[in-house]
Amino acid sequence: MNARRNLLSLLSQHAMKNASPREKPPLEEDISIHILSVSAAMVGVCLTVIGLIRIVITLGTYDTIADDLLAAASLVFLVSCFCSYWALRTRGTRRMHTLERIADAAFLFGLLIMVVVCALIAFAMI
Repeated sequence: MNARRNLLSLLSQHAMKNASPREKPPLEEDISIHILSVSAAMVGVCLTVIGLIRIVITLGTYDTIADDLLAAASLVFLVSCFCSYWALRTRGTRRMHTLERIADAAFLFGLLIMVVVCALIAFAMI
């Protein structure tokens, strides 16, 4: 497995050195695999935190929109997960790169939502 990755890395470096200036450099081969695994985990994290926030709201007097934002973030991560899976299953290189970009953008947007939620939770408990 490592020998295959090393060979792919060498071929990718060779292709980048010999590419004409108008050609786009190749994207990382395994980006969809990374996005798929992490975005699926982030859906679980969002759902867990929603449950914890609901417990805090029930036990205390805190009321926040953080759980609604986390629900939106989990849907964004789910879109990212689906797009990265679709990119892994597609045969067309152009479609694969487009789906990878969509999955990457959705993943980053989901992370941004989670940062906003963390700030809301931190300021709500002060």
